[in-house]
Amino acid sequence: MSTRVALAQINLMVGDIAGNARRVIDCAERLRGTADIIVFPELTLTGYPPEDLLLRPVCDLRVATALRDIAAAATGVTLVLGYPAIRGGVRYNVAGVLRDGVVEAEYRKIQLPNYSVFDERRYFEPGANAVVFEQDGIRFGLTICEDVWFDMPVQRAASAGAQVLLNLNASPFHQGKAVEREALVADRAARFGVTVVYVNLVGGQDELVFDGGSFVVDARGQVKHRAAFFEESESLVLIERGIPQSGALQPFLGDEEQVYRALLAGTRDYVAKNGFSSVVLGLSGGIDSALTLAIAVDALGADNVEAVSMPSRYTAEISNSDARRQAQQMGVAYQSISIEPAFNAFLDMLSDTFSGTGPDVTEENIQARCRGIVLMAISNKRGRMLLTTGNKSEMSVGYATLYGDMAGGFAPLKDVPKLLVYRLARWRNRNGEVIPQRVIDRPPSAELRADQKDSDSLPDYPVLDGILALYVEQDKSVEEIVAAGYARPIVERITRLVDRNEYKRRQAPPGIKITRRAYGRDRRYPIVNGF
Repeated sequence: MSTRVALAQINLMVGDIAGNARRVIDCAERLRGTADIIVFPELTLTGYPPEDLLLRPVCDLRVATALRDIAAAATGVTLVLGYPAIRGGVRYNVAGVLRDGVVEAEYRKIQLPNYSVFDERRYFEPGANAVVFEQDGIRFGLTICEDVWFDMPVQRAASAGAQVLLNLNASPFHQGKAVEREALVADRAARFGVTVVYVNLVGGQDELVFDGGSFVVDARGQVKHRAAFFEESESLVLIERGIPQSGALQPFLGDEEQVYRALLAGTRDYVAKNGFSSVVLGLSGGIDSALTLAIAVDALGADNVEAVSMPSRYTAEISNSDARRQAQQMGVAYQSISIEPAFNAFLDMLSDTFSGTGPDVTEENIQARCRGIVLMAISNKRGRMLLTTGNKSEMSVGYATLYGDMAGGFAPLKDVPKLLVYRLARWRNRNGEVIPQRVIDRPPSAELRADQKDSDSLPDYPVLDGILALYVEQDKSVEEIVAAGYARPIVERITRLVDRNEYKRRQAPPGIKITRRAYGRDRRYPIVNGF
C-alpha cells in the first residue's frame, strides 16, 4: 500500500510536440525503477499556452503520434501527463494515465479559466466527470490546474474514492502567487480529506514565466514537500496508504529575489527559444539600462551580452563614466558611439521644415530614434537580439519613443514599476556592487535636453507608481484614487496619459509579467474608444 510519485517539474517548448514527447520518454526511462508514477505539467505535449496552434488539424495528428510513442515507453512505470484531445468531435484539455503500453484513462478539465492571461474557452469545452485509477492499492484522482481552485472538481474526485489528487498545472508567476496557491490547495486538501500532489510547469513562454514550486500537501493541509522555484527538478515523494511522507521543503523566495529570478528565466528562455544566443542593449548610465544589463548577464553570461553607450550633447559625463564602469565590472563587450553626427544630420535635413519653430519633444524623439537605428543595426549585423530597457511606469504614461528606445525584440522591465527597479538594483548589489551606486542615487533623467529630470514632467515615483497600481492593476476609478489620498489634478493627468498611450503599448515588444496585471494579453483595452 505504498507508491513512489515523481513530480516532473520541467521546462517545455510550446509547439514542439515531438520534442516534448521525447522529454517525457527520457524521464520515464531515467526514473523507471525509482518511481512508480511520474506526474508531468498541464498540456505537457503542446506546452502552455499553445494558443491558436490548437486550431491547426496537424496539431491533433502530432499529439496522437506522440501519445502512441509515450504509451509504448510506459512499461514498468505509470505516466500522468497533459495534452489536448478531440473526443467525439470536441476538444478537451486532458490529463491522461498511460501505463502498460496504453492510454488507460483520460480526465477532462472542468474549470476553464477565461480571465487575465487565460483564454481556454476559446479552445476547449469543459469536462464533467471525475476519474480515479488505482496504483499499488492507492486510489488516485486527477484534476488540472484551475480545477483545484474550486470545490466541485475536488469534491467529485473525493466522492469517487480518490485518496490522492494529482493536479497538473501551468500556473504563471506573479508576485506573491506561490504562497497564495499553496495556501489555497492546502485548504482544499483539508476540507475534502485528500492528499494533493501539485505539479507545476517551469520556464518562460513569451511574456509568461512559470515558477515551478511543485508541492505535496496531506489530507490535513500540511505541506510535506516543496520543489525549488525557477528550476527544473524531478523530486520523489513516498505515499503510504494515501499519506505522503515528509520530503524536502525548498524555501519560498523573498520579494525581490522571486521577481529577479522571474526576469532571468523569462529573458533566458525568450532569447534561447527564439534561436538567439546573445543580446545587445543601450547602456545610458541610468538605472533602467543598468538593471537590464545585470539581468542579461545573469541570464545569458557576460560573453553573450554587448552594451553600447550612445552619448549626445546632453549626456552628462557622469553617465558616460558610470556606463563604462558597469560594463567593465560585468565583463561585457562595450563600445561608445556618439549620436551627434546623426542628430546634426537630421536637424540639418529638417531645418527648412522646422523653420520658425522652437525646440520641443520632436528633437528629443529624434535623438531616441538615432539610438534605435544604431542598436538595430548592431542587432542585425551581429545577430544579437536587442533588449529594450524601459520600465512599466514609463510605458504606462507614454514616456518612451516609438522606433527609438522602444525598438527591440524583448523588454525585460516592461512590467516592473520604477520603484521596484530601484529595489531590484539594491538587491542585486547585496553581495557587492555591480550597478554603480551613483546610478541608484542620482535623480533619473532621459538626458534629451539640458538639465532634464523625470520630475520636470512627472510626479515623484512614489506618487506615480501608487496611482498606476490603483488604475492599471486594480481598475480603480479617478474618484476612488482621489479618495485614497492622491491629488485630483495629478490623478486626472496620469489616468489621461495611460488611456491615450495604448497605441504605443500595442507596438512595444513583449516583456515579462511579474505583477497581477501586466500590459499585453493580461490587460486588453481598445486603442480607439470613448469610454
